[in-house]
Formats: sequence, structure tokens, C-alpha cells
Amino acid sequence: MPTSNDTASTNEAGAAPSGELALAMPRKPDQKQRVERTSRPPMARMMRIHDIIKDGGYPNCTSLSVEFEVSCKTVMRDLDFMRDQLRLPIEYDALHRGFYYTKPVSAFPRISMSEGEVVALLVAQKSLDQYRGTVFEKPLRSAFEKMTSNLDGEGMFSFQELEEAISFRPVGYAVQELKIFDVLSSAVLAHRVVEFDYHKLSGKKSERRRVEPYHLGCIDNQWYLIGHDLVRDKKRTFALARLSKPKMLKATFQPQKDFSVAEMFASSFSAFETPKPSRVVIRLDAFAARLAAERVWHPSQRMKDLPGGGAVMTLEVGLAPDLENWILGWGMHAKVLEPSELCERISSIARSMALQYS
Repeated sequence: MPTSNDTASTNEAGAAPSGELALAMPRKPDQKQRVERTSRPPMARMMRIHDIIKDGGYPNCTSLSVEFEVSCKTVMRDLDFMRDQLRLPIEYDALHRGFYYTKPVSAFPRISMSEGEVVALLVAQKSLDQYRGTVFEKPLRSAFEKMTSNLDGEGMFSFQELEEAISFRPVGYAVQELKIFDVLSSAVLAHRVVEFDYHKLSGKKSERRRVEPYHLGCIDNQWYLIGHDLVRDKKRTFALARLSKPKMLKATFQPQKDFSVAEMFASSFSAFETPKPSRVVIRLDAFAARLAAERVWHPSQRMKDLPGGGAVMTLEVGLAPDLENWILGWGMHAKVLEPSELCERISSIARSMALQYS
């Protein structure tokens, strides 16, 4: 990320201060500050600095800042990192007005990683697909490239091989509009009121909303905006896929001190906010029990095996459409035992579905 372009301090006598990496070159009185532009990643920049020093080029902060199109302060940070973290023997030579190695350095230090660590990095890289189309995609990919740019040869070879062995396949993810996400994320960070058109699932047309945006969250591959609806004077959750024409207003707000996403969805099964949890008991046959036990569907999940196969699952969750849809997804392999209102609801939906095929 670009940094401020303040010029590094100099020692006009031509000698570098003891124990420091400093630029020993007078500053020109009329020198203008440059606007630092995004250049190559820091690790690639340091590798180039290493090559110049190793070849006896005696680079200094000014020459390096010009080559990389960054500020002298950025170069100083690179040199400090190379000396303090990578343990490279860098010193300043007053006679040559540049940096050199006090002893031979065969190669730039590389990060050695085990195959397990490489696999973990690959999984992290693959998981970036869920951020595609959001403002997070570009910086996350850039950060990942920086993390892997200095892997040693063996690690890179393993990484390339594993690329063909592991994949992610998100199902049912929403197509997000980058412009919408950009406006909303900026409003959340700046505490600015937003307006947008929103089409409720049960609505016939879109309605204009004015909202104090508190939080953006990704739930089950779907992005949601959580905020205070100023017209309805209530906290609401909006699916970004049903939101359009967002506009950030000049009006600002102070977020509620007691607002907590964790508390808000504490009793929710997925994305629907529910006021209080209910004790939900579901009987699963042997087929469904094996599949259900392989995943954690909710933190309150408890499984009790039944004689002869099958199991009873108990959840402490709020009753909402997302829970109903999950239960119906098990088909004839699951039956709700408690509470009675959920039994009746699932039974009613099942009868309506059967009528469509009769």
C-alpha cells in the first residue's frame, strides 16, 4: 500500500550514523516530494536490492527509490527488514555512498515450507473464490502472492503439483456486483447513511430504503448488510443480491454500542434473525444420521444414536424459513419430533408439495 513520501533523514557530513542504515547524501533544497506509486511486492523489491548489493553496485536510498518508484522511507524499511529479520550483513559505506555486504552472501534467504504448510496455503488460496466480485478479492489475492513469492524452489514445485489435486466448488453462491459492495463497505467503515432499492422476497416491487449500515457478513455463500432501517426504526438484514442503486449520503451516525453480530445471530440457524431459540428435536434414519454426523450444522447440535441405526438430533435454534428448508432437504429421511408448531409447519409444506405432483 502506498505510504507517505517524506524524504529520509540524511547525514550531510557523508558518514552514516553508527548502528543505523542511513542515506549519506545531502538533500537538495528544492527537491519536491514524489507521489509514491504501487510497485513490485516488497519481497520482490528486496530480492532486487540483494542482487544490486551482491554485484557491488553500492546502492543508496535515493537510487533505489528512483528505480522502484517508492519513497526513501519505504527503501529504509526494506533495508531494515533485510538486516534485522533476514539477518543479511548490510552496512553503509561512506566512501562509496552506498550499502554493501560485510561478508559473502551466497543467495537471498528463502522461506522453506513443509508440504503440509504448502497445502494449507493452497486451501487458503482456493477459498478466495467466495470473495470473487467483492472489494476484498484484489487485496486478498495480492496478499497471497506476496506470501508465496518467496517460497523456495521445492515449495513452489509442490505448490504447482498440488494445484491440480485440490479444488473448491461453492454451490449456490450469489453473484455480487462489485460497485454495490464497494459503496456499502465504504459506508460501513465511514459510518455514513446509505439509500438503496430493496426487493423483499414477498414484495411485488422494490422499495427505497434509508439505512445506517452496521455490518457486512457472508452467511452460507451469501452476503448480507445488517443495519438500522431509519424509516421502520428497526434493525434489519438485507441480502445484497436483492439490493440495487446504493447511494452513500453525507449524513453520519454513531453505531449502537450494544450492537453485536454474534448476539444478533446467537439463536439463528443461518441468516434469519430470531428473537429466542426453541428446542428442536429431529429423528434421522440411518442414512441421514451418518451424513448429519459428518458436519456441524449449529453449535448447539447434539446427536444421540438409536438402537438399530438412526439418531436423534437436538438443536437450540430459532424457528425460521432457513431451518425449515434445511429439514425439508432431508426428505423422507428426517422427521421433526419437537416442537409441535414446527411439526405442523413441515407437514403442511410437505402436503402442499405432494399436491403439486398428484
